[in-house]
Amino acid sequence: MIKDELFKKQDLSYREFTAVSVPTINKERIIGVRVPIIRQLAKELNKEEKQDFLKCLPHEYYEEDLLHVILLNNIKDYDETITAIEEFLPYIDNWATNDTLRPKSLNKRPDKLLLRIKDWIATDKEYYLRFAVSCLMHYFLKENYDKEQLKLVADIKNDAYYVEMMNAWYYATALIDHYDDVIIYLKNSLLSIDVHNKTIQKAIDSYRISPEKKEYLRSLRRKKARLQASPQQFHYSL
Repeated sequence: MIKDELFKKQDLSYREFTAVSVPTINKERIIGVRVPIIRQLAKELNKEEKQDFLKCLPHEYYEEDLLHVILLNNIKDYDETITAIEEFLPYIDNWATNDTLRPKSLNKRPDKLLLRIKDWIATDKEYYLRFAVSCLMHYFLKENYDKEQLKLVADIKNDAYYVEMMNAWYYATALIDHYDDVIIYLKNSLLSIDVHNKTIQKAIDSYRISPEKKEYLRSLRRKKARLQASPQQFHYSL
């Protein structure tokens, strides 16, 4: 069984690391297997094993979810990929699984994908939203870009931590190639204060933003009306 293979590769120290870095997962769901090992397992499965595994939802362990995503990422057909995503999205409960989900086949139909993104945003569910914005960031900031997409994200009112941090990551990335469009949202305070300030911080940390722009961005930081507890540390990718 695949589950048995994952337990053979268990690393208890890595299990502890994962429990800290992905805090929304119940620790009992973590085996402790490093991602390169899971990727290798995905390569070793035959076609029938892959198909059977993708049908077995929900999974018991976090690493099974990661394996599911890695297999899903390799599906070549756009419509098959979307069907698999729709089946899996309800079971995503953490940033790491969410952010690993990045199928190349979605690039094949940006027109259809954008419509699906709008549907995911309309659900107002935390990880549907995070995945939708992740798609906008990875598939629509180059040749498929339209400045109206910035408004799609700005109109999201869900203040869940992992939603707002993805939104900030999106705007910080958009600043690289679409500075004039994004700066309007910052100059006019059109984003929540947390998304606003985190966008600026991520842009300042980027080596792809010029020193002059970074200095101006610093001047746009907003102060909160009162002190709030700092959210847990956020990790962007595996």
